[in-house]
Amino acid sequence: GTTYLLNLTFPTSVETDLSLEDIYNTSVAKYKLLYHNSFVVFSPESFVRINKGEIKSYPMKGTIDSSVPDAEKVLINNEKEEAEHNTIIDLIRNDLSKAADEVKVTKYRYIDRIILEKSELLQVSSEISGILKKDWESHLGDIIYGMLPAGSVTGAPKMETVRIIRESENYGRGWYTGIFGVFDGKTLDSAVMIRFIENNSGKFVFKSGGGITSMSNPVEEYE
Repeated sequence: GTTYLLNLTFPTSVETDLSLEDIYNTSVAKYKLLYHNSFVVFSPESFVRINKGEIKSYPMKGTIDSSVPDAEKVLINNEKEEAEHNTIIDLIRNDLSKAADEVKVTKYRYIDRIILEKSELLQVSSEISGILKKDWESHLGDIIYGMLPAGSVTGAPKMETVRIIRESENYGRGWYTGIFGVFDGKTLDSAVMIRFIENNSGKFVFKSGGGITSMSNPVEEYE
């Protein structure tokens, strides 16, 4: 009961003859970011979007390789994945409610397809929306800051889960699982920094993780 869902992450050393810029240029993703020669992100996961005063968030929880027989059905019917997804939906609804009214789930558990070099991943997302106050532009920093860190990469309840993460992970996430985006004065599009490779003193480190619950199978989580 101390935590219902904890997103546990860890670093993995990788070897490649590509530069971070090469990885940025060749990766295919909804959101990409190259920050100097420090790290590269190729993320499929939105954080929040704001357009005409409406804020939307798209928590992504539940992943399966499309080559698994009946992969979409297996993923949607997985009791553990559904419980994990619902926990994050409740958390994001609460986060959005700090800044928005009329918060509701507008799309529930739909499939996103993530294209890989030789295969395809299926991931489950939902859409949650709310209406911001008319002067939201002048408070954008407070709105975003009040929702951090992102619920999908921490867990619930957020504060206690973050405390456990700090005690358990034994490394610094750094920029990993932060957010980035573009604001043009009227609209905002932002993403969660997952699918992340860091340059650590000339050696590349891939940071990855997954949601852990009481129903988790350790081998399946690692895979």
